[in-house]
Amino acid sequence: MSRGFYIGRFQPYHAGHHAMVERIAEDVEELVLGIGSADQSHTLHDPFTAGERITMITKAVSAADLDIITYAVPIEDLNRNAVWVSHVQSMCPEFDVAYSNNPLVVRLFEEAGIEVHSSPMFRREVLEGSEVRERMMNGDDWRSLVPDAVVGVIDEMDGVGRLRQVGSTDSNGDGDGYAEGPND
Repeated sequence: MSRGFYIGRFQPYHAGHHAMVERIAEDVEELVLGIGSADQSHTLHDPFTAGERITMITKAVSAADLDIITYAVPIEDLNRNAVWVSHVQSMCPEFDVAYSNNPLVVRLFEEAGIEVHSSPMFRREVLEGSEVRERMMNGDDWRSLVPDAVVGVIDEMDGVGRLRQVGSTDSNGDGDGYAEGPND
């Protein structure tokens, strides 16, 4: 049985990610979806929690009725590239091949002796998380860029409201998107 690995931040899981999963499903029987930056949430760059992203992925893949078993695995940031692959491997079920178009990720997996497959990006000019998040912030159409199941998850948690709130500025004009702690 072959098992692949595909990592993304999935902020949110969008149609480009979904097209990649559908493409990978042609090659492997099982797929580990690594949720990168799992420790990050509630910012403009990373508005959704790891659990919310797991829900998005699980519901979207389930609704698509793909002939593949998937495992969504949260992977916290390590910020040490030399040991990143071993960190990923320690968090995930064993996999045979990694899928990525990110040059650094490809390089790190190749240096670790792991086979890497790339694939063409799907409508990359609009299908990237920053575009989806920007449309959410501006009240533009973002729903057409994500699977229907993801729309439901984002609506249920008021994800648009969260994104707009963390993106707003306070009375001092400081709107960096990071929550101040009780001691700040």
